[in-house]
Amino acid sequence: MEDLLMGERVEKDSIGEKKITSSAYYGVQSVRAKENFQITGRRLCPEFIRNLAQIKKAAAFANHEAGPLGYRRMQAIVHACDDVIAGSLDDQFIVDPIQGGAGTSANMNANEVIANRAIEYLGGKKGDYSIVHPNDHVNMAQSTNDVFPTAGKLTAMDLIFPLLEKLDKLNGALSEKAEEMKGIIKIGRTQLQDAVPETLGQTFGSYASMVRRTAGRIKNSEKELCSLNLGGTAIGTGINTTPVYRSRVIPILANLKKLPLTAAADQMDATQNLDCFVAVSGALKSCAVGISKMCSDLRLLSSGPRGGIGELALPAMQNGSSIMPGKVNPVIPEVVTQVCFAVIGNDASITMAAEAGQMELNAFEPVLFDRLFDSIEEMTNAVSTLTSNCIVGIKANRERCLAILQAGTGAAAALDPYIGYCRSAEIAKESMRTSMPFTELALKESGLPAEQLEKILNPNLLAGSVRADSDEKNSAAV
Repeated sequence: MEDLLMGERVEKDSIGEKKITSSAYYGVQSVRAKENFQITGRRLCPEFIRNLAQIKKAAAFANHEAGPLGYRRMQAIVHACDDVIAGSLDDQFIVDPIQGGAGTSANMNANEVIANRAIEYLGGKKGDYSIVHPNDHVNMAQSTNDVFPTAGKLTAMDLIFPLLEKLDKLNGALSEKAEEMKGIIKIGRTQLQDAVPETLGQTFGSYASMVRRTAGRIKNSEKELCSLNLGGTAIGTGINTTPVYRSRVIPILANLKKLPLTAAADQMDATQNLDCFVAVSGALKSCAVGISKMCSDLRLLSSGPRGGIGELALPAMQNGSSIMPGKVNPVIPEVVTQVCFAVIGNDASITMAAEAGQMELNAFEPVLFDRLFDSIEEMTNAVSTLTSNCIVGIKANRERCLAILQAGTGAAAALDPYIGYCRSAEIAKESMRTSMPFTELALKESGLPAEQLEKILNPNLLAGSVRADSDEKNSAAV
């Protein structure tokens, strides 16, 4: 029923009647949800909206094959789904991503929008659900409890793909820096104290290895998302479905998405347990931990430039102070580290949401998906800016690396096999006390010939960038 003077129509649900703007594709249940759940002020993730429509499209095809859904209704629903997938109806998805009801509001928002658009394709007016009904036709053979988690899995996979691309580019940039700086010797540090020598190439090579490993972990965890409970409906038993629908809906969806989707071996398990999302979040957290540690290293190695370590120079991106002229801060590693903190915090929310499920359903999928999608998207953007605005422009300060190396006692460990740990320690402490370069003091106090000592303390040898003659070393060892 429509009030043309007011530009409104009246819709009814089990709660009662509600006036809806005539031009709106959403309906009464979407409006109630918007009123009830004013939480984040944001709307559903666009990729999530499109995946809801993909599921509805696959269900329409499957229900037509099974018989209950006639051709004209099926075609109208499919066309409406295509409009949603194209993004032309995004403004009609009005519910908050964090909502009560285990995602029912989001599912009904999709059902109502698709139904009203399909009604228009069939020549009717919005709200005339005798033509296409949100529940009876668009939601046919479905439940929020299999649609919502399926959309969550598809969306996570959609978002992970660009993240893996960005991680691959970060690995490439780090590997190029490793090659570029392989000949630059610097002092290594353990517990922020001088240790043995290494090359900057080795430093960046280890960062690249970390990125490859964590990216692989994310990719492996993603495989679990391909197992779906779609067709299980309310609790996984498949109530209100047909055998044809259950056998066809996932293969149709797999073809639409071009993904290796399969039916979960245990649909009830897949409906009530969300540990697959915990695995994905855990892999993201692992990635965040590694990248945050790397960013901390970059800030320390570039600290100064006069009063700190200063072995690296990061690209100058913006003024660093409103009061101190000329100050430049490591803003890119700083922002990336903050994103990593957010991802780690999101993982805690995701873990608790997955744990809090009860009996045959988890009611807390909305916050789990909201936090998971944020983690993936924010990490993707952070990795992108880290690569393009920091890593590719890093320069080494060769002179500073050499000066710190020569002033330190990191080479003392190399003398252990020749004069023993205690004697090496005495020379190192004397060097620190007198500020005499360790190599000079070792020549004076170690008792080793200058030629042999020069070979032992060769910084390239100490950093492992060249190999010693093992026979010569063994013959000289004490």
